[in-house]
Amino acid sequence: MITATAPPTVRSRVGDLAAAQISRWQEGYLRDSPQDVAALARLRRGAGRDVGDLPDLWTLVDTAPLHARPAGVRLLSEEELVRADNALHAALTLWALHQQSRGARMHRPNSRARPAGLGAAVRRLMPHDGIDEPVRKRLVRAGTAPDLTALSQRLRDLIVLLRRADVPLDYGLLAGQLYTWQWSGGADAVRREWGRSFHAGQQPAASGTNPPDDTPSIPDSDKDAL
Repeated sequence: MITATAPPTVRSRVGDLAAAQISRWQEGYLRDSPQDVAALARLRRGAGRDVGDLPDLWTLVDTAPLHARPAGVRLLSEEELVRADNALHAALTLWALHQQSRGARMHRPNSRARPAGLGAAVRRLMPHDGIDEPVRKRLVRAGTAPDLTALSQRLRDLIVLLRRADVPLDYGLLAGQLYTWQWSGGADAVRREWGRSFHAGQQPAASGTNPPDDTPSIPDSDKDAL
């Protein structure tokens, strides 16, 4: 008996594309590849800014897979493509800011054993036995952003804190959430996801205590001054 497989959702396609592109840049950056170091420098200039502000990134962020039509998958509408592009731009540029001068992978896939959603990441900034109200309020403020540009700007502040503490984030998951955010009712759904993720992050890590990573540490250097 052949079981039919549901076609991928637009959200999952956006998340998979973000994760694939970031993973490639991330590994190159950690190997000190000049091309990938330069790409990261270009990307992070777009963190918290509208996709139309930096035409320089249009040739860097590859959205071609979203225009393709794999077997059994419909073509995306213009509205879906615009929102997917917005979500990819926001997620990739925020990752570039997060990865800057870090010697470990700041993009890490989320799992039940090792939660890496936004809520769980923010929870890891807090004491195990208490809540850091200023940090919690930053997450709440992000959740009340009126549009995606404002959301990206507020997330930028959280990403700076995560980078400082070497706390990774699943940027494929975040890209999918940013896509969902732009639709009617989407912001409410994403806020609920962040809330569940926050409660899943029960083991906050102190600064510099990520799970073991086989990548050697990269000190701050002028390669990030591009």
